[in-house]
Amino acid sequence: MLWIVATVIAAAAQTARNAMQSHLTSTLGTLGATQVRFVYGFPFALLFLTLAAALAGEAVPAPTIAFSMYTAGGAFAQIGGTALLLKAMQARSFSVATAFNKTEAVQTAIFAVVILGEHLTAARAAAVVVATVGVVIAAMKPGTGLRSQSLRPVLYGLASGGLFALASVGFRGGILELGELGDQGYFLRAATTLVWSLGIQALCLGAWMAIVARRALRHSFTLWRQSLLAGFFGAFASQFWFLGFSLTPAANVRTLGLIEVLFAQIVAQRVLGQHTTSREAVGIALVVAGVVLLLLAP
Repeated sequence: MLWIVATVIAAAAQTARNAMQSHLTSTLGTLGATQVRFVYGFPFALLFLTLAAALAGEAVPAPTIAFSMYTAGGAFAQIGGTALLLKAMQARSFSVATAFNKTEAVQTAIFAVVILGEHLTAARAAAVVVATVGVVIAAMKPGTGLRSQSLRPVLYGLASGGLFALASVGFRGGILELGELGDQGYFLRAATTLVWSLGIQALCLGAWMAIVARRALRHSFTLWRQSLLAGFFGAFASQFWFLGFSLTPAANVRTLGLIEVLFAQIVAQRVLGQHTTSREAVGIALVVAGVVLLLLAP
């Protein structure tokens, strides 16, 4: 059951990373704050891989063609999902985009069955649906129902959730392609996949910013202390997401990962002084119910 611990840690670390990225957005812009996650996270991923190899007492596994295809596909899908989510938010429909983006867990389950041939029991499928409905309700705000919105942010949100789902399945597929690596192999597989994925993302997004957003890229280097901290938490969260993928199907990880909405509510109340609405309370209750069902399901 180590995947449960790994996923909870990943969700908590991702909440911290999101808070830091949100702060950097005001100075670096959306694209600049996004690349911090990859460029500044990559050195930490290398450190994690070094520690994982020492812990496992084995050499870092060499990439295969299948591993490279799965991992590169996941890396590009994650970049595309981020771009579409930002596109949806630019349409002034933040809550709608976020809500439909959270269908990622359901889409992950579907793609995992189709692409990886993974089996999902009826009880776990129900847990995925219940938790997803809960997080959609919690994310939707009053006055932002479908009747008050165009289809564009809805489609952007669904598409971004689909790409994030493909990213999760791609990373899970890449990890599985590395095979068994001994007693501590699950950690080494996760760390290896993380290094390759972050390396691809840092190289591609860094090159793109060097061409179209040089000012934001240069500015991120002047804010290296804040960027380095955000990069650490980004890599730390990803390491535990990948550790979860190494131990259990991606749908389980992404469904349990929806508890991030609970952590976000805690931050909103304790740090920002915001209060939980009745709608959010209902949504959170459904998320908890879905998570409990997932953990109890065969």
